[in-house]
Amino acid sequence: MSSQQIPVSHAGSLPRTPELIAANEARTFAEDGFTLDRSPEFDALLTGAVVDLVQRQKDLGVTIVGDGEYGKAMSSAVDYGAWWGYVFQRVSGLALTGEDIFSQPNVLSEPGHVRLTSFPNRRDWTIFKDAYTDPTSGISTGKNATPFPATTGALQYTGHEAIASDIANLKAGLAAAGLEQGFITSLSPGSGARIANRHYATEEEHIWAWAEVMREEYKAVTDAGLIVQIDDPSIAENWDQITPEPSVEDYQAFTRIRVEALNHALRGLPTEQVRFHLCWGSWHGPHTTDVEFKHIVDLMLEIDAGSYSFEAANVRHEHEWKVWRDVRLPEGKKIVPGIVSHATNVVEHPELVADRIERFASVVGAENVVASTDCGLGGRIHPQIAVAKLAALGEGARLAGSRLFG
Repeated sequence: MSSQQIPVSHAGSLPRTPELIAANEARTFAEDGFTLDRSPEFDALLTGAVVDLVQRQKDLGVTIVGDGEYGKAMSSAVDYGAWWGYVFQRVSGLALTGEDIFSQPNVLSEPGHVRLTSFPNRRDWTIFKDAYTDPTSGISTGKNATPFPATTGALQYTGHEAIASDIANLKAGLAAAGLEQGFITSLSPGSGARIANRHYATEEEHIWAWAEVMREEYKAVTDAGLIVQIDDPSIAENWDQITPEPSVEDYQAFTRIRVEALNHALRGLPTEQVRFHLCWGSWHGPHTTDVEFKHIVDLMLEIDAGSYSFEAANVRHEHEWKVWRDVRLPEGKKIVPGIVSHATNVVEHPELVADRIERFASVVGAENVVASTDCGLGGRIHPQIAVAKLAALGEGARLAGSRLFG
C-alpha cells in the first residue's frame, strides 16, 4: 500500500468560536474609527482558540492547516469582511473621509485603466435586483453603511505586531498538534487598492504602493517557515464591477497590472511557500456574470506562486475543471481546487469529493492536486455544517488517494 495521499487544505476563514466572537464585539475602536484595540486577555483567548482550531482541523483530515483567520476577526461594527478589512488596521496612510466612495459606476476608460468605485453596481446585482433586494431571498445584500477608509497619505505597513501574533499562534497550534505545514492568508495589492485613492497621482501608483506595503507581511510569514496565501478575488470579480462589460482583452490588460504588482511584492520569496487564492467574490448569489476561468487562468499562472487555489465546486464553475485539458500546469506547481463549496448547506458525499479530486488528477497528475474548499467557510455556513464539509473533504481525499496511489 502506498503511503502517498491527497493533501487537504481550505481557503482560509473558518467559523469563529462564540467566545472569540463575543470578545471581538467587546473591543473598542481608536480615534480613527476603524482600528481595534488589543489586550493581553484578548491575545490569550486568541492563542487558545487557534491552538484548539489547528487540532480540530487535524482531526477532520486537514493536512495543510490555517489559523482560520482568527487573528483577523473584527467587530461587526465595521463589517468589511475580515479577509479584506483586517488590513486597514495594519496600514497607515488611511482615513475615514466621510465620502460615499462607492456611489459612481465603474468605467473602463481605456485599456488597463478603470475606475472601480462601486460594489453595488455589480452587473449580477443589477440583473437580479429583485432577488438581491428581497430580504426573504437568502441573497439580500441589505444596506451597506460601513464607512470605508480611503488612501489619504503615503502608505506604510504598521502591522508587525499583529502578523507576529498570527505567526506565533499558528506555530503554537502546529507544535501542539504535531503538524509541520500551515498557512496564513494575506491581502493582495490589487484588492487592497480597491479603496479610494486620494493621495497617489495614478491608480497604478496606488497599486504599486500597496505592493510595497503588503510585501512586509508576505515576507514575515515565509521567513517564519509558513505558507502565505495571497487572497485576491479582484483578479476575477473586478470583471463584474465594470459597466458596460469590457472586452476580454481590455480586462486582461487591466488585470495584468495587478499581477505585475503582486509579483513585485513576492520578489525573492520562496515560491513553494506562496499560495495564490482566486475566487469570484463568493457571495451567495446567481453569479451569472462571472468572467470565465479560461480567460484568466493564464494570468493566474503568471503569478510567482507554488500553488493556485480557485473555486471549482460551486455549480457556476464546476465544469471548468476541463480548462486544465488545454492549459499546461508549469513544472513544480500545484493546484488547490475547491472540492467542497461554501455556497450550499448540502454536505457533499465523500464519493463525490473523491470523484472531483480524481477529475483534476486525471488532467494535472495526482501528485499536483491539493483538495480544498471553494472559499472561506467562516461566516458563510453554520459552524456545524462547516465541520461536516471538512470531514467529508478529508474522507473523500482519503478515498481518492487509495484509488489513485493504490
